[in-house]
Amino acid sequence: MDAEGQPFFDAIFTQLNCQVSWFLPEGSKLVPVARVAEVRGPAHCLLLGERVALNTLARCSGIASAAAAAVEAARGAGWTGHVAGTRKTTPGFRLVEKYGLLVGGAASHRYDLGGLVMVKDNHVVAAGGVEKAVRAARQAADFTLKVEVECSSLQEAVQAAEAGADLVLLDNFKPEELHPTATVLKAQFPSVAVEASGGITLDNLPQFCGPHIDVISMGMLTQAAPALDFSLKLFAKEVAPVPKIH
Repeated sequence: MDAEGQPFFDAIFTQLNCQVSWFLPEGSKLVPVARVAEVRGPAHCLLLGERVALNTLARCSGIASAAAAAVEAARGAGWTGHVAGTRKTTPGFRLVEKYGLLVGGAASHRYDLGGLVMVKDNHVVAAGGVEKAVRAARQAADFTLKVEVECSSLQEAVQAAEAGADLVLLDNFKPEELHPTATVLKAQFPSVAVEASGGITLDNLPQFCGPHIDVISMGMLTQAAPALDFSLKLFAKEVAPVPKIH
């Protein structure tokens, strides 16, 4: 388990004129029960910030732990590509969750719609085909932005690459379909990056790792990561509080 979220925890108690002292650096591996930090200030201020601060710390740490576990599983399979999150984040809480991904060792993928032009299946339908969708994306995008196209077949992936896509997302492919498709695509378009996504968990992640896969994105890192259990105990002056994790 990883402890993450110190900047947000600090910011909450700074607003309440409390002082936070950390006993462990950001990203430390935790073995329950661990004393993580001490917060000093008036009791009513500590109580005002307690739940928001603990919720933020717990959520961020849970995502970082899941991200670290995913990266470890990928490296254990001998794969050196990018494990990434997605935009499947909690509304209003994206910054904290993206931060957790990064500190856990994963890539955050695009932070928002302005970070990468993603042409998804609905965009292809609305545009009238892959080629038209990519062309429209190129016209709308700044020259610095890459264009990625979500594809459900080798035919769509080839069309996307021919139309000028920088990345191709092979979505919801089973491992036995994913790797042959990526192999054929890379043989024709070696400069096109290939991303795998859809149905990937910590348990089956190694099955999606392969020499022709550049990115594996996992929505579960933000959608399904369990929050870590932090608590804050109030003590009288000169007696150290003991936040802990179970």
